[in-house]
Amino acid sequence: MARRLRAILLIPVLVTLVFGGLRVNRAIDTWQSADDAVRVAELVQAANKYASDAINERDLSVVPLLQGDTGSEVVAKARKVTDQDRAAFEAAVERMPKTARLLRRVEVVQQGSEQLDDIRAAAFTSKLPGVQTEEKYHLIQHPLMELANELGFGSSNQASFGRALYAISLTQAAESLTRAIGTHILVEDRSALQDGELESQLASFRSYAYLQQVALVEFDGAATSQDTARLQKALDTARAKGEQQAVEAAQRADEAGEEYVAPPAMTKMISEIASGKPATELAKQGITTESFFAASTLSFDAYRQVEVYLTDTALSNAEDIADSARRDAIVNSSVALAAVLAAFLIAAGVARSMSTRMSLLRASAFQIADQRLPALLAQLSRSTPGRVDSRVAPIPITSTDEIGEVARAFDQVHQEAVRLASEQALLRGNINAIFTNLSRRSQSLIEGQLSLITDLENNEADPDQLENLFRLDHLATRMRRNGENLLVLAGEESNQHGMGPLALIDVLRAAASEVEQYERIELSGVPEAEIHGRAVSDLVHLFAELLENATAFSSPQTMVRVTAGRLPDGRIMVEIHDSGIGLTADDFAAINHKLAHPPTVDANISRQMGLFVVGRLADRHGIRVQLRPSRAQTGTTSLVMLPDTITYTAVEAVPAEGPVALPHAPQEAPDLAAVAAVIADSVARRGRGIHETWEDPGNDAMSRFLHREERRRQTTRGEHQTTGPDTPQ
Repeated sequence: MARRLRAILLIPVLVTLVFGGLRVNRAIDTWQSADDAVRVAELVQAANKYASDAINERDLSVVPLLQGDTGSEVVAKARKVTDQDRAAFEAAVERMPKTARLLRRVEVVQQGSEQLDDIRAAAFTSKLPGVQTEEKYHLIQHPLMELANELGFGSSNQASFGRALYAISLTQAAESLTRAIGTHILVEDRSALQDGELESQLASFRSYAYLQQVALVEFDGAATSQDTARLQKALDTARAKGEQQAVEAAQRADEAGEEYVAPPAMTKMISEIASGKPATELAKQGITTESFFAASTLSFDAYRQVEVYLTDTALSNAEDIADSARRDAIVNSSVALAAVLAAFLIAAGVARSMSTRMSLLRASAFQIADQRLPALLAQLSRSTPGRVDSRVAPIPITSTDEIGEVARAFDQVHQEAVRLASEQALLRGNINAIFTNLSRRSQSLIEGQLSLITDLENNEADPDQLENLFRLDHLATRMRRNGENLLVLAGEESNQHGMGPLALIDVLRAAASEVEQYERIELSGVPEAEIHGRAVSDLVHLFAELLENATAFSSPQTMVRVTAGRLPDGRIMVEIHDSGIGLTADDFAAINHKLAHPPTVDANISRQMGLFVVGRLADRHGIRVQLRPSRAQTGTTSLVMLPDTITYTAVEAVPAEGPVALPHAPQEAPDLAAVAAVIADSVARRGRGIHETWEDPGNDAMSRFLHREERRRQTTRGEHQTTGPDTPQ
C-alpha cells in the first residue's frame, strides 16, 4: 500500500517536472483569471447601462407624473428600456464568477431591483413625494455603480478603469439627481407643499450639484490624461450643442411671434434654482422646465458617453488578455497532455483498486460492528439463547497487502469476541443448570419435609406443640419459595400452565401465606376478577416477593395494606403500601429500571434477588411493576399493573368486602370454613375439586395456611371444652 501511494504521488510529480507542469498551471490559472475578468467586465457593462437607464427613467418621469399623466408614452418607453437592461443584467449575473465579493454586491443590487415596481407605483405621489422618489431610485443605481470597483486584471491600466468608471458614474448620478430635483422644483405646485418641504428640496438640489463637482475632481485624479481629455471634449461638444439648440429655439420663437429669453449657463441656472426663486421669476431669466432639462441632459449624455467608452475599453482589454492567456495555456498544455493523461490513468487505476477494497473493508466493518456482532451478543446474553450459529464469515478481501492484513486482523477480533461471548453463554447455561438442579433437589426435600410436618400436625393435640409445627410448616413454605427463586434465576418457565383460573383475592391470599409476617398484611377493595391459569403460579410468587419486601422493611407495629382497582381500559392496578423509611429518588429510579429491564444474572443479584425475580416474572407475563414514594410521609408503594391478557371478570365471583386481615392467633381467626366454602364454590363452578385447584405451589401454600388455621380453631375449641365451667380445674 505504501509503494502504491508513493507511485500515485511520484508519477504526476515527475511528469510535471519534466514537461513544465508549473508553467502549464500558471498559464491555465492566468487564462481562468482573464476569463473571469471578461465576465466581470460584461457584468459591469450591463450594470452601468442598467443604472444609467434607471435614473434616466426617473428623470423623464418627473414632469408627466407630477402632472398626473401616469399613462405617458415617454414614461412607458423609459421603463421598457430599464426592464430590458434589468433582464440583460440578470443574464450577466448567471455568467459571472461566483466569488464572495461579487455575490454580496449582486445581492444588494437584486434587493434594490425588487423595489423597482413599488417605487414606480408610488413615484411623485403623496406616498413618495419629491426628493424621496429621486433618492429611492438611488437604491437601485448606486449598488450597480459600485460594481465598477470589481474591474481590474493584468499589468496594463485595467485596474484604473474601475476607479475612473466609478467616478464618472458618480458624476452622472449626481447630474441626474440635479436634473430630476431641479425639474420637479420648476414644475410642481409649491402651494401644495408642506412646511419646510421646499427648503428640503433646495438643500438636496444644492448638495447633489456640489457632489457633481466632487465627482469630477475624483475622475480627474483616477482617469488617465486621455480619459480626462475625452471627457472635456464630450462636455465641449455638449456645450456647443446646447448653444445650437438655443439658436434654434430663438428662431422658432421669432417665427411664432413670441418673446424668447435665452437661458443662462448651466452653472447660473443651478445657482438661480437653488436660491428658491419662484418659477415665474426664473422663467423671466430663460430658466424653464424645458431649458433646464435640455441643458442637464446634454451633460448627462456627455458623462454617459465617457462611461460607455470606459466599459467597452475594459471589456476589450479583458478579452485581449484572455485570448493571449488561452493561447499560452493551449501551447503549454498540449505538450504535457499525453504524459499527464497517462499518469492520471495509472493513478486512477491504482486508486480505484485501493478505494474499492477500502470501501468493502469499511462496509464489512460497519456491518459487523453495528449488526452482526451486536445481534449475536444479544442472543448469547439471553438466559436461554437456544441454538446459536457462532461461525464468523470472513471479510471478502483476499489481497496480501496492508488492506488485506487489516481485514484478517478484524476477522480475528470478531472471532475472539464471538468466542468469549459463547464461553460466557455456556458458563451462564452451566450456572443455570446448577441452579435448576439445586432447586429441584431442595424442593423435593422440602416437599418431603412439608408432608412429614403435615402428618405431625394431624396427629398432634397439644396446642403449643401444634403452634410450633405450624411455624415450622410456614418456614418450610418460605424455603420452597427461595428455591423457586433459583429456578427463576435459571430462566426456567413455570410448569403449572394446565391449571384453571383463580380469583385475584385468592392469589393475594396465597401470596400472603408465604410471607413470614403474614398477620400484618391487610387486603381490601380487591375487585371481582380472575387470573388466567398460566399466570397464577408466577403471580403468587411475584406478590409474595413484594409483600415480603414490604413487611421486612417496615415497622413490625404497622400494617401492610393491599388494595386493588380496575382501570377503565380493563387492566387491574394492585397497590401494596408499607410504612417503612422509604427510599431516595435515585434508589427509586435504579430499582424501577431494574424492574423494567431485568439485568443478566451476576454477583450483584444476590443483594436484590427479590426485585430481580419480580422483574423476571413481570416480564414473562407483560406485567408492569413500579415502586413509588408513599402518599404518606414515610413508606413505599408498590404498583403492579395486571394486563387484560391474564385477567378477566368472574361471572359469579364473590367479592372481598371490607379489609381482610390474615390472623396470627386463634382469637383473631376469621371464619375459615366460610373462606374454604367460597374457594370451593368458586372452583366447583369451574368443574373442578378443591384439592385439584390447589395443586400448584402457590395454591398449596394457601391450602396449607387454611389447614393450619382450621387446626388452630379445633385445638382452641378443645381447650375451651376441657376448661369449661363444668370441668374441674
